[in-house]
Amino acid sequence: MNNCLVIIRNKKLNINYDRLSSFMRIFYEACYYFDKISVVGFDSSKGISDQLIECKASYENAIVLCNAEQHEMIAGFLQKMYGESFDGYFLSSGTSSVALGDIEDANNFAKACVSFLNEKYDIRYDKFYVKCVAAPSELIYDSIEKACKDGGDTAFAVYNSFGDQTIEISYSSKTTKMVADGIQHTLVSDLNDYVYTLDDSTLEECLYELLKLRRMKISFAESFTGGGVAARLVSVPGASEVFFEGITAYANDAKRMRLKVTEATLQQQGAVSEKTAQEMVQGLLNTFNCDIAVSTTGIAGPQSDNTSKPVGLAYIGVGIRGGNIKVYKFNYQGDRESITRTAINDALFIAYKTISN
Repeated sequence: MNNCLVIIRNKKLNINYDRLSSFMRIFYEACYYFDKISVVGFDSSKGISDQLIECKASYENAIVLCNAEQHEMIAGFLQKMYGESFDGYFLSSGTSSVALGDIEDANNFAKACVSFLNEKYDIRYDKFYVKCVAAPSELIYDSIEKACKDGGDTAFAVYNSFGDQTIEISYSSKTTKMVADGIQHTLVSDLNDYVYTLDDSTLEECLYELLKLRRMKISFAESFTGGGVAARLVSVPGASEVFFEGITAYANDAKRMRLKVTEATLQQQGAVSEKTAQEMVQGLLNTFNCDIAVSTTGIAGPQSDNTSKPVGLAYIGVGIRGGNIKVYKFNYQGDRESITRTAINDALFIAYKTISN
C-alpha cells in the first residue's frame, strides 16, 4: 500500500498548521501514512495537473484536499483521468482510489478516508504506547530501529510536546502478540529512566493516580512556572484527593514570607539557585500538610534578571516528608513559552519518578 496527499491551496492564505496536524494525526492513529505530501497553489493549473497525474501513475491511494470553490474543477479532472465517477468523497478504479475533500472540513474528511481504507484492505490495527519525558531523541530512534528488527507489520510515530514524548506503536492483525510484546519490551528496556506510562494517559493523570494509590498529598511552590505545574494536576478530575496547595511565590519577599526562604540565601545565592529551590521545598514540608513537595525557580526570559545567570537556567526541587530533598538543575533553550512549558513537564515527571522509586 502506498499513499500520497495533495493539498491545493490559495497561496495568499497561510496554511493552518494546527488544523493540518490534526488532519494528519487522524490517519497516523489509524496506521495510514503518506509516502509523499505535496502542496500546490490553485493558481498553477500545470502544477495541479502534474501532481494529480503522478498520483494516478505512482500511488495506490491519493488523498486530495482543496477549497470548496475548486472542488468541481478538480473532481472533473480526476473523473476524466481515472474514467470513473465519485461516490461521495471517493472514486475507485481497479486497485486505485482517490478521495477528494474540503480543506474547511478536513477532520471529518480524514475520518471518512480511514473508514474507507479499513474496508478496502480489511485490516485492523491495534496500538500501544511508550510515553517518556526528556528522553534523548537519538536514544528513542536507536531503540525504534532496534525494535523494528523484531519483525511484524508495525509502524511507529513519535510526538513531542515540550519534552513530553509519545511513542505510538501500531501493529496489524498480521503481527503476533509475542512480536508486539517483544517490541514494547525493547523500547521500555532502552528508555526505562524516562518512561512514565505504557498507555495513552497524560503525565498529570499518571501523577494523580500514583498519589492516590500511595495515599499521598502533594504541594507545589512555583516561581517562574507561575502556577502551571499545579494547574496541570488540578485539571485532572478528583485532584482534590491528592492536592493540598500551590503557592506561586514570584517575588523574593513572597519566597521569604510564605516559604521561609532565608534572607541570606536570597542575598548570597539568589532566587534562582539550588539552595532557594531546596528551601522552597522545605518550607512546604514544614507545614506537615503534604507528603511530597515540589519547587520551581528559574529564568524564563526574554531577558535575564539583574544577575549574570542566563535565560533558561532553572532548578526544580522535590522532597518527601521525612526524606532528603533533591534539586535538579536545568539549562533550557528556546523562548519564554517553551522554557516554561518544558519545565512544567519536568516538574511533574520528577514528582512522579520520586514517588514511584
